[in-house]
This record gives sequence, structure tokens and C-alpha cells, in this order.
Amino acid sequence: MGVTIKPSDLQYRYPKNKEERALPKFTGSPDPRPFDRDDLYEVIPMFEQVMNELDTQSGDVLHRVEEMLNNNIPRFIESREEVFDCLVGSMKDLMKPIR
Repeated sequence: MGVTIKPSDLQYRYPKNKEERALPKFTGSPDPRPFDRDDLYEVIPMFEQVMNELDTQSGDVLHRVEEMLNNNIPRFIESREEVFDCLVGSMKDLMKPIR
């Protein structure tokens, strides 16, 4: 069963682009369409897919994923699959046990 994220689970608030709400959202790679990181209806499906890939339901991990998107992933990385790959790769590096 996949992770389900509600707006109240997020630490940041995102605008809602209601005009594009019904358009298909990210469900996994490949997906070269542009990712709107400033739209609640885009970020929730992205975060759900990232959390599923990381196999976690941790709120702390979710908040770290949000911080990565908002503070560390450059805006020139703009396709859905590029953003997904960056978030998953960065989080896997952070979640590795220290030896």
C-alpha cells in the first residue's frame, strides 16, 4: 500500500493551481513533463512517489524531502522525472547508515 499525504502533513504551504488540478499528475518515471513545485496538486503526488520509493512513512523524512525541494534542488531541474530522481537520490544518500 502506498503512502498517502494530506496537506496538513506538510510543513510548507503551497498555492493550489485549480485550473490544472484535473490534469494527470506524476505517477513515476519516465515523465518528462514540467513539474510545478509551487502547486499543492503537483507536490503531493511527487512526495508520495518519493516516500514510496524510499519505503518510509516517516514525517521527519517527508519534511526533509520538502526542505530538499524548496532549498536544495535548483529550479533548472524542471521535469518531473528529474525532480523525482534528485529527491530520491539525495534522500538515499542522507539515509545511508554511517559506518
